Amino acid sequence: MSNSYVGRFAPSPSGPLHFGSLIAAVGSYLQAKANQGTWLVRMEDLDPPREVAGAAANILTTLEAFGLHWDREVIYQSQRSSAYLDAIAHLSQQNLTYYCNCTRKQIHTQGAFYQGQCKHKQLAADNAALRLTTTTPVNYFIDELHGTIEINQALAAEDFIIHRKDGLFAYNLAVVVDDIYQGITEVVRGADLIDPTGRQLYLFEQFAQPAPSYLHLPLVSNADGSKLSKQNHAPGLDSSQAKTTLIAAFRFLALPVCHELEDLSIPQLLKWGTEHWSVKNLPRQKSIVLSL
Repeated sequence: MSNSYVGRFAPSPSGPLHFGSLIAAVGSYLQAKANQGTWLVRMEDLDPPREVAGAAANILTTLEAFGLHWDREVIYQSQRSSAYLDAIAHLSQQNLTYYCNCTRKQIHTQGAFYQGQCKHKQLAADNAALRLTTTTPVNYFIDELHGTIEINQALAAEDFIIHRKDGLFAYNLAVVVDDIYQGITEVVRGADLIDPTGRQLYLFEQFAQPAPSYLHLPLVSNADGSKLSKQNHAPGLDSSQAKTTLIAAFRFLALPVCHELEDLSIPQLLKWGTEHWSVKNLPRQKSIVLSL
């Protein structure tokens, strides 16, 4: 890879950063810097009901405390509605969209996946979601760490929502529109986002744009095997312990941590991490129990 590499970290402001989100931030940062590339931050604030007041600013302050400085202006998805509407208009002009008023309960009573029940009903937009017709399902993709990832065929073939019934834009649409806009060449993120990758690759095809490569990092899990997350009340990062926590993140990401690192400053630590970063050394498990 050359200095045309562009990576990103895209948190949602539903709470403070925790150790699991730090792994995604550090992993994406080191991969970008090891490839002499650009590292961006995007705030995925698409869902106001889940957003915590002040969380976006807190996330940026925390990243700075850990020495993770972004290279261009932060973009906020809440300010990009016109771009998403343009994308929907493009897809609709290709006769690829239709409205659906099925509830999740209705879908699950008829099977695990949506079966196209509303495809030919010609429903109006009122109280309905907009679905994208899947004409050529993406059944697999190549992950830089895990190799060939096969996607459940029923999931891959499902017509999926791009504009929600409540008027909010769907994650899959927004993330692809923004990855195109920012020129992202590789997406480095947690393994919990493996499944939506097929839908995102399908959207890149519909927009006739080259897709980035993908690297899904192991998730940080609790002792019971559940993902460390805001929903599971994962504690927020303590910026006063940034150096110690950063070293713990390096250890989780299989860097050759040694006692000498404790004498380095945070900028020196990140320089060391960049020099010693190797995707080949990353654990291939989808999830690893947290052990600090």
